[in-house]
Amino acid sequence: RSANIGGHFRFSGTEKRGEMSSRYDRAITVFSPDGHLFQVEYAQEAVKKGSTAVGVCGKDIVVLGVEKKAIAKLQDERTVRKICLLDDHVAMAFAGLTADARILINRARVECQSHRLTVEDPVTLEYITRYIATLKQRYTQSNGRRPFGISCLIVGFDYDGTPHLYQTDPSGTHHEWKANATGRSAKTVREYLEKHYNEDMAVKDRECIKLALKALLEVVQSGSKNVELAIMRRDEPLKMLSVEEIEEIMAEVEKEKEEEAEKKKKTKTST
Repeated sequence: RSANIGGHFRFSGTEKRGEMSSRYDRAITVFSPDGHLFQVEYAQEAVKKGSTAVGVCGKDIVVLGVEKKAIAKLQDERTVRKICLLDDHVAMAFAGLTADARILINRARVECQSHRLTVEDPVTLEYITRYIATLKQRYTQSNGRRPFGISCLIVGFDYDGTPHLYQTDPSGTHHEWKANATGRSAKTVREYLEKHYNEDMAVKDRECIKLALKALLEVVQSGSKNVELAIMRRDEPLKMLSVEEIEEIMAEVEKEKEEEAEKKKKTKTST
C-alpha cells in the first residue's frame, strides 16, 4: 500500500518489487535480479501455444510431422503450411508464430543460395542451423526488437549422405537430436519418443514414419486430416505424404495396437 505522508506518496516494499519486476519484464536486454530474460521466456511460451511438430531421424530417412489445425471453410489449404524447404536437401518444420517463421525461412533460403554461389557446395545441416540460431540470438540482445516466437526442427542430408535433425529455440540455442518434438504438449510427445525410439527401428524407413505418426497421435485427434507428414530419403527430394498414404499408415498403426491388446489379454488369461 502507498501512504500519503506530508504530500509525498511512499510505496510499500511489495509495490516496489512489482514495479521492479515489470521493468525487467519489458526490457529485452536487461537481466532480472534472479538471472531471467523475461521476453525470451515469453517467446518460449508462444512456442508452447503453437501446433505440435515432430522430427525423427533414421538411418536413410528423415521424417517431419505437424499437427494440422482446422482451417476456415473458404480458406485455401495450400497457404497454411508448417513444413517447408530451405534448400533441395534441407527441410524445416516449426511451432509458434507463422509470420515470424516466414521471415526466418526467407533469410535462411537466401543464405543457402548465397553459400552455394560463394563456396560452390550446398550448406551442411549444422551450418544452416547455426545461421538460424545466430539470427535468433541477435534478436535477444539488441533494443527495439523482440525475439522470434518460433522453435524450428531442421532435417536433411549432408552432401556425404549423413542424415541430421536439429532443433533451435527462441533464445538462439541449437542441438542435434535423433528424435524430438516442439510446440503444444511437446513434453508428452518427447517422452513417447524416448520410450519407443531405438537404433533397430531407425534402420527401417517405414518404422520411422510410423513412430512420427504415433508420437503425434499422442496429442492430436486421430484422423489423417489433422496430421501432415513429410519424408526425405537420401538423394531424393522432400515428399509430402497424401491423405490416402497417411490413412494407410494409420490403419497399420491401429492394427498393431489391436494385436498388442489381444496379446495382453492372452497373457492375462494364461496367468
